[in-house]
Amino acid sequence: MSNIFSLEYAQQQDANDPIKHIRQEFTIPKQSNGEEEIYLCGNSLGLQPKLAAEYVNDELSQWAKLGVKGHFSGDYPWMPYHEFLSEGFADLVGAKAKEVVSMNTLTANLHFMMVSFYRPTSERHKIIIEDHAFPSDHYAVESQIKYHGFNPDDSMILLKPRDGEETLRDEDILLAIEEHGDTTALILLPGVQYYTGQVFDMESITKAGHAKGCKVGFDLAHATGNIPMQLHDWNVDFAAWCTYKYLNSGPGSVAGCFVHERHHSDKELPRFAGWWGHDKDSRFKMENHFIPMESAEAWQLSNPPILSLAAIRGSLDTVKKAGGIQELRKKSLLLTSYLRQLLEQELPNDINILTPIDEKSSGAQLSLTVNLHGADGKQIFDAIEADGVTCDFRHPNVIRVAPAPQYNSFADCYHFVRILKKAIAEAAA
Repeated sequence: MSNIFSLEYAQQQDANDPIKHIRQEFTIPKQSNGEEEIYLCGNSLGLQPKLAAEYVNDELSQWAKLGVKGHFSGDYPWMPYHEFLSEGFADLVGAKAKEVVSMNTLTANLHFMMVSFYRPTSERHKIIIEDHAFPSDHYAVESQIKYHGFNPDDSMILLKPRDGEETLRDEDILLAIEEHGDTTALILLPGVQYYTGQVFDMESITKAGHAKGCKVGFDLAHATGNIPMQLHDWNVDFAAWCTYKYLNSGPGSVAGCFVHERHHSDKELPRFAGWWGHDKDSRFKMENHFIPMESAEAWQLSNPPILSLAAIRGSLDTVKKAGGIQELRKKSLLLTSYLRQLLEQELPNDINILTPIDEKSSGAQLSLTVNLHGADGKQIFDAIEADGVTCDFRHPNVIRVAPAPQYNSFADCYHFVRILKKAIAEAAA
C-alpha cells in the first residue's frame, strides 16, 4: 500500500472506487490549457450530467414535432411530467412519493410553506432560525413575521454558536427549543449549514419542536443529494430544497418540496392556491371551486417548466446509475475524510477546518479559513483558482471545498491540497 499522502495512493483509491464510472456521466469544465478543472464547487452549482442535456434535447424535439400535443404524447408527456421526478426525490429525502413535488424555486417554496405552517398568534408567534442563516431564509422569515403584524426583534429567535466556536452544538439548539418553544410557532433550520457545512440533527430537532407544539421545517439546499435523510419517519412538517447544487440540474432550476402526509387531508390548512394544485380529475372542468389534491402536489400553483424538469430527471437518473444516495454517501465520507487528512498533514498550521469532524455532523463540504498573517482567504482563493481549482469563497474569510461523490476523485483532493499548499507558500514568501 502506498503512502496515504501520495498521489499513487489517491490513484489507487480511484481505481478501487465502485462508482468511478459515474464521473464519465458528467461534462467536466476545461482549463485554458485543455486540462480538466479540479472542480470542487458542487455545493454551489453542480456539473452538467450528460443525461440532463440529452433529456432537455428530447423535449425540445418533442416541442418541435408535436407542439401542444406534447402534453399528452410520447414516453414522457408534459401534463404529468413532474410526477416522473417524485420517486427520485422521495428516495433522496426519505419520503413517500406523494409527499414530494417539484415546483417553484427554493425561497418561493419557503414562503408558500410558511403560508400554511406559520400561523402566529399573540401567544405563539416566534420563529427559531440560526443567526447566520442563509440570507434569503432570513429575509423570508423576517418578511413573514412583518406580514403578520409582528416585530422581528420580538419574534425571531436567533441561534448563535458559543463564544469562540464556529458551529452550533446540538444541545444548545434543543435547549433553545425547550426555553422558547411555548411561544414559538415555527422552527426553520437548515439540514446542512451553508457556511460551515455542519449537518443538523433534524430528527432530534423535529421531536423537540413537536413536543413543544411547534411546526418544524427545513431548508435542504445543501442537504439533498448530499446526505441521506428520513423526512417521513422523522415526522418533519415540511422541507424545501433547490436542485442545482448536489443534484446537478442546472443554474436556477426548479426546486423541490416535501409536505408530510398527515397534512394532506387537512382541508382547513391555509394555502395559496393555483390550478395545478387542484384535483386532477376535475382540473380541466375549469370550475372556480378549489379542490386540493391529497398530496404535496396540492401546494403547486402553475404548470411547471418542462425543460427544467427534464434536466432534473436526467440528474435523478444519474443518481440511480450511482446506486442512490446511500452509495453516494459511502464515497462522500471516504472523499471528505481523505481531504481532511491531507489538509491536516500538509497544512497543519495554515488552515483551520470549521466543519465538524464527526461524520454525523458533516457532509461533502469542508469550510476552511486561512491562518496566514498578511494574506486573507480571498487572496489564496484567487491564487488557487488561477491554478485550475474551482471552489467557493464566502466572506469574510471562508473557502468552501466540496468533493462531490458523483464526479470528484481522490486525485482531485490530492491535487487541490497540493495547489493550496503552493498558494499559501507563495503568499507567505
